[in-house]
Amino acid sequence: MVRFSSVVCVFVSVLGVSGCQRASTLVGAVVCQGLARPVESSSAQGWSFRGLDARVPPRIRPGTYASATYGVRFLGPDDLGSHRYWLDGPESNGILYTCRGGHIDLAHVRKAADWTGFLAAVTLERLHTGQTAFQFKSREPSRYFVELTYPQDWDSLPGGRKERVARDVARQLGQYLAYTAMTWHEMLTWFGFRPKGYKSEFQSAFSWEDNYSNLLGTCVAAEALQDQEHPFSDAVTPALRRHLESLGVQLAVAARQASEAVRGEWYSKWWLFTLICRRDLDIGLDDGHVTPCLVRSLPACEGAQACPLAVPTLDGLTQYGFAARVQIEPRVWEENRILKALYGNQRPATRMLDPSIHFATLIDYMKQDALSRRYLATSSAGPASSTTDQANP
Repeated sequence: MVRFSSVVCVFVSVLGVSGCQRASTLVGAVVCQGLARPVESSSAQGWSFRGLDARVPPRIRPGTYASATYGVRFLGPDDLGSHRYWLDGPESNGILYTCRGGHIDLAHVRKAADWTGFLAAVTLERLHTGQTAFQFKSREPSRYFVELTYPQDWDSLPGGRKERVARDVARQLGQYLAYTAMTWHEMLTWFGFRPKGYKSEFQSAFSWEDNYSNLLGTCVAAEALQDQEHPFSDAVTPALRRHLESLGVQLAVAARQASEAVRGEWYSKWWLFTLICRRDLDIGLDDGHVTPCLVRSLPACEGAQACPLAVPTLDGLTQYGFAARVQIEPRVWEENRILKALYGNQRPATRMLDPSIHFATLIDYMKQDALSRRYLATSSAGPASSTTDQANP
């Protein structure tokens, strides 16, 4: 028998900071569930990832420019501290430089990691109770709708096998949803969305380290979610260190040198404002990878080759007979501008966006917009300038 679940919405408000720039705002995260599949009444305890609660969304962390300007904190491998999902703890945030991954905004990495963990926990809970649809929102008003299709033999699978499959499906979907949400945030700010209302974040939209940092965070979380012996935060700490070491993380002084090397080319200073001239629109559409922007003039990284990261997809779900559909309802004042970029003067049949379809069109629009603004913009692997490079995979 198919039953309808009651709609449960969890709203958590915190005073904090988020996004690509420092900001203080009242924010919320909502998760709602929809139509339910048959659920075995003998289920006594739900599935979960250690240290994660599907009702407790991540806290907010301040990002920063990767520029050698006032207020930017540069870090080295000994400055990371221990990751903390919710409460402030001994973790550090700031700008790192890695020989194979370029500049890394550690706050973006941690934020993407936590949203991957949270959305994996949400998905796992829905899989356990047989939900076929759920929705969520993060910082922005936009709402994400997820539809799940189960394999035909799902209800007949042994309990242990079912849980193992559900964990892997939740991990993959959590990574995809988090990366999609991080990318959508950058798109919204490009089109003028103002999280604080009075101040635009356009200057930080798709800055050169954003996409790679976000994607790195989802990769770190995907590894941590496979560690069932430790709580999520405790698993993220060593996973993050391993990933940064594999990328050739440098001392703080080298990170500052890397930012100084691109002053006047990737960014400039005008009075009290930092102007970001280098925008990276590579979200993995061309080859399924995000290739980092490297500073080739840094002596400590001479001869280093870039390490592209594979973007998460929904394709891996098919090995278990699952399928998922994700749609975004913009719900922002800038919605009409976004729809015009997609459809021109034609009236769309729906205001819902499918990332797998519409993100490519929006990136093409932003590439042209970046050219008209005379930005140094990259959207695929290839050389960018004489002193910098977005290297081939």
